Amino acid sequence: MSSNNQQQQPGLIGGHAQYVKGAAEGVIGNLTGAQAWTASAEQDKTAGIDAMKQASAQRDPATSGYGKVEEMAGKVARCEGMESEGAQSKK
Repeated sequence: MSSNNQQQQPGLIGGHAQYVKGAAEGVIGNLTGAQAWTASAEQDKTAGIDAMKQASAQRDPATSGYGKVEEMAGKVARCEGMESEGAQSKK
């Protein structure tokens, strides 16, 4: 069983997943005109960004980065954080 400390620490993958969920909710909200979906989208996207920032702050790109792969994935996904950390962790 995981410790409480591990469960409380945000993860980059979890943050990205929450952001993607928010983006999908935003599309649904825009297509249907449902304000509840649009509001939920903004909350999820903001929470996802916050989680990614917190996870990145606790990570040392020089020792735990994915290098060029992370940098290229960041460029494709238009994620400045991934791009920057990938560039910092090139080996």
